[in-house]
Amino acid sequence: MKLLTAALAILLSLTTAARAEYPEKPIRLVVPFPPGGVTDIVARLLADRLSAEFGQQVLVDNKTGAGGVIAGDIVAKAPADGYTLLLATNNHAINAAFRTAMPYDTEKDFRAVSNVGRIPMLLVTHPSLPVTTFQGFIDYARKNPGKINVSSAGNGTLPHITMELLMIKEKFQVTNVPYRGAAPALADLVAGQVQAKLDNYTQSKQFIADRKLNLIAVTSTKRLKQYPDVPAMAEQVPAFEGYLWMGVVAPAATPDTVVARLATAIQRFVAQTETQARFDKDGIEPVGNGPDEFRAQIASEIAQWRELSKTTKITVD
Repeated sequence: MKLLTAALAILLSLTTAARAEYPEKPIRLVVPFPPGGVTDIVARLLADRLSAEFGQQVLVDNKTGAGGVIAGDIVAKAPADGYTLLLATNNHAINAAFRTAMPYDTEKDFRAVSNVGRIPMLLVTHPSLPVTTFQGFIDYARKNPGKINVSSAGNGTLPHITMELLMIKEKFQVTNVPYRGAAPALADLVAGQVQAKLDNYTQSKQFIADRKLNLIAVTSTKRLKQYPDVPAMAEQVPAFEGYLWMGVVAPAATPDTVVARLATAIQRFVAQTETQARFDKDGIEPVGNGPDEFRAQIASEIAQWRELSKTTKITVD
């Protein structure tokens, strides 16, 4: 009888352990932007790597709209079991600060897992604008307040509010021209309908190479190896930076063991030579931090953007 009881206990423990092993089924990675952009590229690279590591398929699900709120709402309301994740970007923090109504609480309804990577923005101008340097851009804007039209992917997007922050710090004024997406905003810049844009390396590099756009500054903390002669804004504006980051978050009640498993797998992905080579091609800086550091980063950004929202009175509906 004792042997039978012991055998049953061992069997039960093994069964429980098997049930607890994560993941046991496919994982859904919700991406708030359409296929083809840099966020989608990172999502698919990550999904392939996690699928191989976990032995379960990680499926990328593009859910666009409302600046990432639609995708965020799906994940916020999903079961907290690690099978529905969000590849968040800065909009995750921006929405919390600038949107007047949200279907979820960004700070309470999610758990940070890991920041996968980040990409600085490039300040590019049309050749018709009579400036070729960052200081020249600021001087011209100060002398001609509101006359430089700067395109963005929409009100409340990272390029828009980063430019708003730069204006406050450097005391100049330009006019934000919002578009429905980054592609038309860039197309009108190349066509000379607007004069400047904060863009990313992947989208603008060919136009820079073809001299259809001038690159006058980058928003990274130091110069980019792709453009060593182009200054970082931080060289003139102390501590100024602006990165598009892409990181994984999960529903708030996701177990610690699941979050740790995911974070470790993401860190392995980021550390791979193949990943870093692929990231380098698109100007992406690998990060791969842990949940605590990523959570602190998001909280810091929400606080920064809330302060900017109060100063500028900008809201996004």
